[in-house]
Amino acid sequence: MDSETIKIIEISSRNDLKRFVTFPFKLYRDNPYWTPPIIKEEIDTLDPNVNPVFEEAIARYFLAYKNNTIVGRVAVMINWTEVKQLKKSKVRFGWFDVVDDIDVTAAMMKKVHEVGHENGLEYIEGPVGFSNMDKAGMLVEGFEESNTMITWYNAPYYHEHFKKLGYKDFAVWIEYEIKIAPFEKAPEKVKKFSDLMAKRYQLNIINFKSKKEITPFVEKMFVLMENTYGGLQTFVPIPKKQIQLYQKKYFRYIHPDFIKCVTNKNDELIAFCITMPSFTEALKKAKGKLFPFGFLYIIKALYFNSKASFYLIGTHPKYQNKGVTAIIFNEMQKTFNRHGCDIVETNPELEENSSIQNLWKNYEHRRHKRRLTVSKKIEKEAML
Repeated sequence: MDSETIKIIEISSRNDLKRFVTFPFKLYRDNPYWTPPIIKEEIDTLDPNVNPVFEEAIARYFLAYKNNTIVGRVAVMINWTEVKQLKKSKVRFGWFDVVDDIDVTAAMMKKVHEVGHENGLEYIEGPVGFSNMDKAGMLVEGFEESNTMITWYNAPYYHEHFKKLGYKDFAVWIEYEIKIAPFEKAPEKVKKFSDLMAKRYQLNIINFKSKKEITPFVEKMFVLMENTYGGLQTFVPIPKKQIQLYQKKYFRYIHPDFIKCVTNKNDELIAFCITMPSFTEALKKAKGKLFPFGFLYIIKALYFNSKASFYLIGTHPKYQNKGVTAIIFNEMQKTFNRHGCDIVETNPELEENSSIQNLWKNYEHRRHKRRLTVSKKIEKEAML
C-alpha cells in the first residue's frame, strides 16, 4: 500500500467513539475465535464524561483511513499517577487494531510517539489500558483459541509489524486451560496441603450466597490487590471512583458462588479469588449488544455453563507461599463440580508468577495462549 494515501484522524465525539469501538467487528467478522465486547461498555470506558480514570489520565483516539475506509485504530493514554507517583515516564497505547499493512501501523504509532514527545515522556508501551483492570497484551500464541471477556484478540501479523518497526518485547503473560475432575478424583496432595495450611494459619473460607453479601468486600479486595501486585512492573494504583466503576461494570457478570474470600483469625481479609462462568460464547451470540437479547445469553451463561474463567486472585504478601492459593483452588474445585464446570481457563498471568503456575502442575492442563506488550524509546525528534 502507498503510505501517502493513509490518513490518521483524531476523533473525540461519542459517535466517533462508536466507529472506533466497532472497527474490530468488521476486521474480525469472519474470525470464529474473536469474542466481541459489549459496545456500550467499551464506549463508556473511553468516554471522559463517564470514566473517572480521566481525573488522573488523558487519552486521545485515532482512526486510520485509506480510500475513505477505516483500516486501523489506536488509543494513546497517559496515566499521570503512573508518571508522577511511580516515576514511569511512559505513554501507553491500546485498543490497537489494524489491517495487515505495516504502513498503517507505522502511521498510527507515529501519532503515539508524537503524543509522548509532546508530553516529555521517554518511552512507549502497549497494548495496555489505563490500568491493570483493563485489557492488556498482544496475542503471540493461541490464535486458534477464543479470547475471554477481559482479553483482546488479534491476528498474528500485529507482532510482526512491531518487530519490523523496532519495538522490543516487554511484559509477558501466559494463559492456561485446566481440566476439572470430580472432587473425589482431584489431587489428594492439594486437598491435604489445603487442609493443613488452613489449620496451621487459622484461616477461614468465606462463601457468598448473594451479590449483596459481596459488596462490603469489594473495596477491601482492591486494597489487597494493591498489596499483592504493587511491586510488579505493570501495576498502577486504582482510585476509589474507578473501583466503583468496575464494580458497576462487572457486577452483572458475577455469580456469588464463584467468588471466595479468605480471612485470618482476626477476621482480616488476606486473600480473595474472583472466577466467573465463561461468557465467551454468550458474547459471541450477543454481537456487542445487551438488548434486545444479549442479556438473555449472559443470564443463561451465568447459570448453565460447563466452562469457567479465573479472573483475579490476590493474596497478602505475609501469606504468600503459605498455601493460600491451594486453599482457594480446593474450595473452587467444589464450586466448579457443583455447577458442572469441567474446564477452567486462567486469564493472563505474568510469566514470572511461578507460584500460581506451580499449582496448575497438579492438574491436567495446557498452556494455550501467550501475550505480551511491546516497548520503544521515544526519540527527541518524535520520529519512528
